[in-house]
Order: sequence, then C-alpha cells, then structure tokens
Amino acid sequence: MMDISEIREHLPHRYPFLLVDRVVDLVPGESIHAYKNLSINEPFFDGHFPGNPVFPGVLLVEAMAQAAGILGFKTMEKTPADGSIYMFVGADNLRFKRPCVPGDCVHLKAQILGEKRGIWKFAVQSEVDGQRCASATILCADRPA
Repeated sequence: MMDISEIREHLPHRYPFLLVDRVVDLVPGESIHAYKNLSINEPFFDGHFPGNPVFPGVLLVEAMAQAAGILGFKTMEKTPADGSIYMFVGADNLRFKRPCVPGDCVHLKAQILGEKRGIWKFAVQSEVDGQRCASATILCADRPA
C-alpha cells in the first residue's frame, strides 16, 4: 500500500496533474491497483461539460498511465530523484465504456506485459463500482531526466 507521500516520490506529477490518490496493492514486476477519487472541486469539471461534468477521457488515460508508471518505477527500483523519467509514449486498443463523474472512486489497474530496450508495455484498465470505464495497452519509456 502507498499513500500520497510515497506516490509523490515515484511520480514527478503534481496538482492538478497528479491523478493517483492511493495504491492499494502493488506486486513489483507484475501488477498495481490504485485509485483516484473524483471531486466536483477538480478544476477540469468547470469547463468540461459544466452542466453534466464528466472526467475528461484523456485524463482517465493519463491516470491509468500514472498507475503504470508507479508500477514501472517500483519494478525498476527507481524514482524521479534518481534522474529517471517515465514517459507515456503510446496507446493501442483504447476503449471507453462508461463515463467517470464527480463522486466516483476510479480504480486504476495495470499489469506488465513486457519490456524491451527501456520501453515497457502495460495492460491497463479503469473501473467504477466493478464496471469498466476504459481499457488500453499502453507503452512507457524509461529515459534520463
């Protein structure tokens, strides 16, 4: 389990772009389960369908990528302070199934599919109340900061 303090050690992102609130399970080299609580006070809800606020899909993909990034950093036993940056470099088979709205607790899950020359491949998905919101195969690159 990781709280926000430890998450901040493993991700360079900061408010309002830090999109992982807590890690509830992490097995280095295998998988992660984290979550993001959505509050109506998030700055993007003011301008993204303000009469019917929806968590922007691009930020949902970023949240899944950040969870994968934590998994990658923990697997490599690195942090951004070590001079490493983990860049989101691609997504395949991206599908949105359900919108995420204020009040949702969005569960973020990632599983390592493989690594080749510093490019990591993850199967990611997000869920609310057991219903899938989005899924994809994403690529992240470990690069010097």
